[in-house]
Amino acid sequence: MYPVTPQFLATLATSHTMVARVDAYYNGALTASNLPFTDGTVTVDRGSKTRRTLSLTIAGTKLLPWAELDTLAPYGQQLVVSRGIRYMNGAEEWAPLGTFRINEPSGDIHTGPVTVTGATMEAAIIDDKFQAPTSTQGYGGCVDAITALIRQTLPSATIVNLTAGARNPTCAVATWDANADRWDAVCQIALAMRAEIYVDAQNRFVITDLPDVVNGPVAWDIADGEGGNLISSARSVSRTAVYNAVVASGENTASGAAPVSGTAKDTSPTSPTRWGGPFGKVTKFISSALFITAGDCQAAAQYALYDATAPNVTTSIDALPNPALEGNDIIRLSAAGKKERYLVQSLAIPLTATGDFSITLRGGKEDAT
Repeated sequence: MYPVTPQFLATLATSHTMVARVDAYYNGALTASNLPFTDGTVTVDRGSKTRRTLSLTIAGTKLLPWAELDTLAPYGQQLVVSRGIRYMNGAEEWAPLGTFRINEPSGDIHTGPVTVTGATMEAAIIDDKFQAPTSTQGYGGCVDAITALIRQTLPSATIVNLTAGARNPTCAVATWDANADRWDAVCQIALAMRAEIYVDAQNRFVITDLPDVVNGPVAWDIADGEGGNLISSARSVSRTAVYNAVVASGENTASGAAPVSGTAKDTSPTSPTRWGGPFGKVTKFISSALFITAGDCQAAAQYALYDATAPNVTTSIDALPNPALEGNDIIRLSAAGKKERYLVQSLAIPLTATGDFSITLRGGKEDAT
């Protein structure tokens, strides 16, 4: 979660004045400040290749672009979005919601409104496919290879390594063909170091460990009842996307090494998803050219098993909006007499006071505190 003050979090559950702002930039220079939008939503989704997307509505036709350098044209123009609170004393506190490359502006040329969609800068890496076979040869560590691949597209990109101990393991040599997806390559390298990568609300490429719902820190508490911030909640449980075995494989033609693999299974006798128990046998397969030894595969399979066996308990809630939340935060939900920890899978943050704020949570674990 973006680091806001305790006062900010406490105020969310009380009557307050929200503020939101959208500024336009081109080539690093501010072109228009505080655009007069009438509606908008920032969506954060862990399951999407672009972690954050923007939908914005602006009344009238004045900002409908006609020329390539117009404020809302889709030729590299960006929108920087934030939402915050105005306190009783007039002071304001803000949380960034992202920097979005404009993808598609549209609108009726006579009446408007202008609608704009945008995405965070993973989109730029996705667009820049490899023009020739590209290798990780010469990069000492995984973070070094990730940084190089990103900065070949965005030379001034900020890459932040937030993994435990800021680890930077040795990167195996792998080659991607021409026309291969550069962002897929970046994500494969992150997977090889047992991490994930995404663009955060501050426009940084963040490399981080997968969240630990059981032991990780709670970013925010959501509760029902008097003084709480929960409006409504719905719950569903599915066996879809729940696995009790993971097979990791690697085949690296660049290194000349033989194909390798490793398997991890849920063998806990008390686990409801134990391999061969009433749940059955359900295997997930992962692969990477950066797994070059059986040990690499075994470690990757064991690491992935933790997430694979997580209950697919999806809880959708409407709560008082918290713009500081990130897509891998852990929240504690106290509702219907139960207290559980969840991973934030996705959320939609409105840019107006009347917009709906919804969160989809995954994996509920009972919280003993």
